[in-house]
Amino acid sequence: MNLANLSTADIIEGIFSNNVAFVSKAITLIESTKPAHRIIANEIIAGCISKKSDTIRIGVTGVPGAGKSTFIEQFGSMLTELGKKVAVLTVDPSSSRTKGSILGDKTRMQELVKDSNAYIRPSASGTSLGGVTRKTRESIVVLEAAGFDTIIIETIGVGQSETAVHSMVDFFLLLKIAGAGDELQGIKRGIIEMADSIVINKADGNNIQNAAQAKMEFTRALHMFPPKENGWSPEVLTCSALENKGLEAIWKLISNYCETMKETGYFTKNRQNQNEKWLLQYLEQELLSKFYLNPKTKKLLPLLKKEVIKGETSPFSAAEKLLALLTID
Repeated sequence: MNLANLSTADIIEGIFSNNVAFVSKAITLIESTKPAHRIIANEIIAGCISKKSDTIRIGVTGVPGAGKSTFIEQFGSMLTELGKKVAVLTVDPSSSRTKGSILGDKTRMQELVKDSNAYIRPSASGTSLGGVTRKTRESIVVLEAAGFDTIIIETIGVGQSETAVHSMVDFFLLLKIAGAGDELQGIKRGIIEMADSIVINKADGNNIQNAAQAKMEFTRALHMFPPKENGWSPEVLTCSALENKGLEAIWKLISNYCETMKETGYFTKNRQNQNEKWLLQYLEQELLSKFYLNPKTKKLLPLLKKEVIKGETSPFSAAEKLLALLTID
């Protein structure tokens, strides 16, 4: 099938019929920086966003080595066995020098990638804040329009910028490991405050006791944090993705969370707040793009950079001169 000559309407129809070739084509267009592709991508989003579906968006984050890929593969496989259609958006780290990316997630999830009820999309993080690509939200819209009811977003690590993925999911899962000196780091404020659940992975073999100890420590630590706005009290669970143990309890917890939040109205409110953030984020990106593409900015910026480097003008003064050039067409 030659997708190159298809119309936007054909692509949207293919997405609605859950044709993964069309889904992949749409996401490729969404991630493209070419102006012509952006126009098509916006038309695809406009056609998909009105298709309502009952979905759950799950964010999974954790330190490197916590077993995120193994966990997601086993967890996703369990969900497809339950009749769910699972889509996984994984983000590989890009080199700050070469902008290159390994994109090895499909290799790491060899079983899930063969599952007809699952779809895995690796993307390079580039310079995007939070380890998620700039167009992750748009990709979610396409996947949900294609009939995937469970969307899992894997981020590249833990840090303040992980708030980016927190702002686009319904449930935020923090994956930890025990016995690696990781417990104390996890008790610090920050990422732990955003977690709806903390899961201690690799609770197997000689590490079972360590995992149980870590569970107690994290449970005590959570009591020191103020209650969440939605009234939810995060729970700490243990699992072994390698041995496929404890995954059912995690899904039960996520399902219970979503049911509770829907009953209170918070689920819908949270999605609405996320849409507002989506708008503001897009505005910021477009304004920044217009600024750097402005011909006057392109001409003056290199000159002012030299003056700032030489100490002939202050960064603040240079910035004011540049901002004075910005006009919105």
